[in-house]
Amino acid sequence: MLVDDFDYELPLELIAQTPLKNRSDARLLVLHKETGRIEHRCFKDILQYLKAGDALVLNNTKVLPARLIGRKLHSGGLVEILLLNKRSLHVWEAIVRPGKRLQAGAEVIFGTGELKARILEVLPDGGRLVEFFYTGIFEDVLDRLGEMPLPPYIKTKLVDKNRYQTVYAKEQGSAAAPTAGLHFTPQLLQKIAAKGVSLVYLTLHVGLGTFRPVKVEHIKDHKMHSEYYSVSEKAAQVLNQCKSNGGRIVAVGTTSCRTLETIADINGKIKAASGWTDLFIYPGYRFKVVDLLLTNFHLPKSTLLMLVSAFAGREKVLAAYREAVQRKYRFFSFGDAMLIL
Repeated sequence: MLVDDFDYELPLELIAQTPLKNRSDARLLVLHKETGRIEHRCFKDILQYLKAGDALVLNNTKVLPARLIGRKLHSGGLVEILLLNKRSLHVWEAIVRPGKRLQAGAEVIFGTGELKARILEVLPDGGRLVEFFYTGIFEDVLDRLGEMPLPPYIKTKLVDKNRYQTVYAKEQGSAAAPTAGLHFTPQLLQKIAAKGVSLVYLTLHVGLGTFRPVKVEHIKDHKMHSEYYSVSEKAAQVLNQCKSNGGRIVAVGTTSCRTLETIADINGKIKAASGWTDLFIYPGYRFKVVDLLLTNFHLPKSTLLMLVSAFAGREKVLAAYREAVQRKYRFFSFGDAMLIL
């Protein structure tokens, strides 16, 4: 199977540049995967597709304002450091721009000097190991000085940082938002819970590898980036009980889906676990635990589109995308949503 099999035409004007005023006013394309039937609804209508006894699985990761703009200490040249993975208390793996200015030993100052950085090492993939120097709590300093690491296809400056966070974001560590969850409001979640649907939270910290293009010709040659996940004992118990009682597991986003499929055994039994997953889901994959998938619209030729195609069938998904384009749905992170059942 070729990467080109997952291409589609998308007019640039359909790439959402800003979030809607009200989160749950997004549109919802509902795809029935057995028949290919499509419905066009409002996101709030998701309530009608959920049943008492179901479990709605939400990724509670919180996006770090991980984009830091600073000045090289001696030359004053502007540089950007984008945090990826925390290696130790003060050391992070990061992407830097421009790379030629930030070789090992280079020092950078941010703000009025309350945060400083030193490049420790140039990594094989071109990234850097960066040590930070500051007073107080790093996350507080980052909140003051950092910007949200918006995807490269979003060109408009984000006015409110919280709009690139889910309303239930809790565990800091993501370089990107789990965007399917951006549509939920506290009020809508309350209505869902009142219907008898269990709200189950897990954590998967989204890496920037999400946005990296697939550069191979054949899908099987692609190597997925690893992302950290954590699923509690309580969450595992609720999900297993849901399944044993005949309920459905509804994964909110590809991140929740990949986490659940990583930890489930061949019989769909879930155990509490934490670790790193590089699970690559593409057509031919047999899902063990996820019954319904809520997701946004994804980039052409992306691993996320391949996952959705594995869940619903490539032809049906691409047909749904063509109809979404025709009906001018909003695409990608700040765009509309798709429910597959």
